Amino acid sequence: MTAKRQPKAPHYKGHRDRLRGRFLENGPSALQDYELLELVLFLAIPQKDVKPLAKDLIAQFGDLAGVMNAPIEELTKVDGIKEKTAIALKSITALSNRAAKAELMNKPVLNSWTRLMDYCMTSMAHEQKEHFRILFLNKKNELIGDEIQSSGTVDHTPAYPREIMKRALELSATALILVHNHPSGDPKPSEADIYITREIIRAGEPLGITIHDHVIVSRGGYSSFKSLGLI
Repeated sequence: MTAKRQPKAPHYKGHRDRLRGRFLENGPSALQDYELLELVLFLAIPQKDVKPLAKDLIAQFGDLAGVMNAPIEELTKVDGIKEKTAIALKSITALSNRAAKAELMNKPVLNSWTRLMDYCMTSMAHEQKEHFRILFLNKKNELIGDEIQSSGTVDHTPAYPREIMKRALELSATALILVHNHPSGDPKPSEADIYITREIIRAGEPLGITIHDHVIVSRGGYSSFKSLGLI
C-alpha cells in the first residue's frame, strides 16, 4: 500500500519560525523594521508570504512610524492590505500610544521630558491634519489630563483661549503644556503659532494658570517655545 504523501509546507513557514525564534531569543532589537512588521502581518495574513508586503509598506510610507500612523484608508490602497489587516496595524499603534500615556498620567512630567516628547511625537507627528493638544498639570506638575482641544486642516487648527481656560478650571489644573503638530514636516513656529500662544498665556494669567511650554511636533522633529525663548 502506497503511503499517503504529506502536503508540502509553504516555503515561508520556515522563515516565519526563524523570525519568531530570533525575536524570542534576542528581543525586538535583533530584528529590522520590516521584520518586526512581518511579525504583525503574520497574524493578520496567515496564508501568505508577507515579507515583500512589509517592505512595500515601509517604502510607501517612508519608515515604520509612517506605516503605523498611516490612516486606514491609505493603508488599504496598498496592494495586499485589506481592512482587516489595516485595523490590526492601527490597533497596535493605539495600544502603544495608550500604554505610553498610562505611564505618564498622574506623574510629574517636567522631569520626564524625553518620555513626554516621545509620546507626543508618536501620537501626533505623522498626523495628516493639525491637532491642538492640551496637557493639563496640577500643582505638583503631575499630568492630570491629556485632550485634543481642536482639529483643523493640513496647515491650520483653531485654538480658543477661553475654552482652554474653561477646561483647565474644570480639571483644577494650574499649568498647561500646549502641543500641536505640523503635517508639513517643519516644526518651526509660525507667526500665527506665536500669536495664539501669547493669547493663551494672557488668558491664563488672571486665573493663575501657567503655560510651561508650547511644543510643535512633526516628522522632522519638534520645537519648544521655551527652548526658543518664546515663552
